[in-house]
Amino acid sequence: MRAGPAARALGDALGALCAAALPVPDRLYLGDPGSDVAVCTLSSTGLLDELGRSPAMAGVRVAGRLLSENRGIDALVARACAEGIRCIIVCGADARGHRAGHSLLALWRNGAGPDGRIRGSASPDPYLGSPPDVIGRFRRGVALVDLVGETRLWRVAAEVSSRLAASRG
Repeated sequence: MRAGPAARALGDALGALCAAALPVPDRLYLGDPGSDVAVCTLSSTGLLDELGRSPAMAGVRVAGRLLSENRGIDALVARACAEGIRCIIVCGADARGHRAGHSLLALWRNGAGPDGRIRGSASPDPYLGSPPDVIGRFRRGVALVDLVGETRLWRVAAEVSSRLAASRG
């Protein structure tokens, strides 16, 4: 059951408080605008920074992080659909509590119900605002590579290379 307006308002207020008290700056690295591969390092900002400075970015359109199981996934889905991303390598440590990586993979595998709840998600607030047609386009058009928990740059870079070779071959 979806949280009611009071619970949603409380959650929004707590989110704003956390953002003010413990700000996590957005980090986004842009690579090859012709690539259709993206990398999502979940909560592993060190891996993201390392990747952003590495030669592997030559094969990646965009690399970023994902910390929330709702608004963060909504933003990722919208960006992937708008920019023609065909593959997202999901790697790094999943954020404790929120489990955004788990929810992203559950969305891709199972979709969302009519109320926006990600089917099969064990996250505390896995409700999306994305329209069903956008979620459908994401699920049909974007391949997710599950490397959740992988924090070694060489392994992520090898997957980027593998995806590039497959798309060119």
